[in-house]
Amino acid sequence: MKPPRSRPPFASLVATAVVCMLTTGAMAASIGQWGRRGNTGPAPEVEYDNAEYDGRFSFARVKFNPSQWRPGRYQWGLDLKWNHDYPRGDRRLAEILDLVTGVSVNQDNGNIVGLDEPELFRYPWAYICEVGFLTLTDGEAENLRNYMLKGGFVVVDDFVGYHWYNFEDEMRKVIPGGRFVELDASHPVFHAFFDIDDLFFGGGQYYGYQGGGMPRYFGLFEDNDPDKRLMMIVNYDNDIGEYWEFAGSPYLEIDLTNDAFKLGVNYVMYSMLH
Repeated sequence: MKPPRSRPPFASLVATAVVCMLTTGAMAASIGQWGRRGNTGPAPEVEYDNAEYDGRFSFARVKFNPSQWRPGRYQWGLDLKWNHDYPRGDRRLAEILDLVTGVSVNQDNGNIVGLDEPELFRYPWAYICEVGFLTLTDGEAENLRNYMLKGGFVVVDDFVGYHWYNFEDEMRKVIPGGRFVELDASHPVFHAFFDIDDLFFGGGQYYGYQGGGMPRYFGLFEDNDPDKRLMMIVNYDNDIGEYWEFAGSPYLEIDLTNDAFKLGVNYVMYSMLH
């Protein structure tokens, strides 16, 4: 799998870092603060209630042990990476699904599932975010591979720039030799329910942040064949879960959140029809 953009030369990165540290102490202070507040050990277990399987569609959010975690403003007072935009983003997409489609939807907070859990196979659709911090055990990689090959559809969201390289490395464990193909608006996933012709709505929210650029979409296909089933879609340099979570907030335009919901609905409908 090749990265979507070339990695900056190592010498250039070193030179940039040296200049920044010589001209300001802010970077060093920030790194020190992260060292005090962050943790690279196993993340704490958290409590949540999953709805029992009853045949209705449930938002399935993937949890994983992140490479870094710390206290934060997210659910449980922790920044676990996989819990960004939870539970509001999950709940709001479920509400829209129930409102505009004929799908029977569980409208609670959504369910949380580990990649190594047999429960994963109950869900046709799984959402995973902040994959720049993703770490997979061999068992998790194998389970995720089997999930996709048996028909599961994975939505990857909320990561930017240089985080691609960690994501790419972890996906080599899942699908060795897998190839990500950049998608344009002609792909059926963007027309599974709503017709979406503009993939750059709200474009540039992460432009320039950690190497981020305009939103791009990549697909991992069965047998590496773009004419076959799309098993995973990657929202790169984008965060549609953020738009779901803060729909109705005064700082987000209605058209922007509507477009994000349309994209989410399309992903769900594609997962059920392919």
